[in-house]
Amino acid sequence: MEYTFQFGPLLNYLQQFVSGLWLTLGLSFVGIFGGIALGIVCATVSTSSFVLPRLAVRIYVETMRNTPLLVQIFVIFFGLPNIGIRLSPLTSVFIALVLNNGGYVAEIVRGGIQATHRSQVEAAESLGLTYFQTLRFVILPPALEKVFTPVVSQCVLLMLSTSLVSAIGVEDLTGAAMIASSETFRTMEVYLIIAVVYVLLNFIFRAVLNMAGLMIFTRSRRRLLGRV
Repeated sequence: MEYTFQFGPLLNYLQQFVSGLWLTLGLSFVGIFGGIALGIVCATVSTSSFVLPRLAVRIYVETMRNTPLLVQIFVIFFGLPNIGIRLSPLTSVFIALVLNNGGYVAEIVRGGIQATHRSQVEAAESLGLTYFQTLRFVILPPALEKVFTPVVSQCVLLMLSTSLVSAIGVEDLTGAAMIASSETFRTMEVYLIIAVVYVLLNFIFRAVLNMAGLMIFTRSRRRLLGRV
């Protein structure tokens, strides 16, 4: 059986694809940077001496890492209304993406913090630095630099996982593809294009995040040397 590719009918959906792409980028941006911020906070709490906050963070991290993102989206969007909390589809996926990424980043950063040699902390304490100063200047910068590569990989995976938001009617890139596919019946053509776009996004996100990390850590080292 021969199949004839016809990409012409998809030109009518170009605007929808572009809008979906922008929404995917927006979801990824919020999920990545919101998740990184939340993950760093949770990682510092999980390595602190405060028992109850540490336990709460542990439960949160294990819940995020051991349940599918799609289930988390459904719980927020379909489950919360049962207790009187109604959120729009877009708000629901923003929250789900940040919480999901935060759980994974927290565990990655925790490993980086625990890899910091105890002698560095003792040296900071001997210089009279407070706990938060030690955390900010001695522990976190090298810890984040050590784990930056796996953090980038996790953030790229989150970008790819934004395709799941179409399950609750959010018209991201995958959502736009589903509409075009159902109306044109050119399923092969639609999803081939979307696959290529996601591959390109993968390389772009990795390049941008790695470049940002290089700039941040280089500047951080120069600042630290300047103070020394």
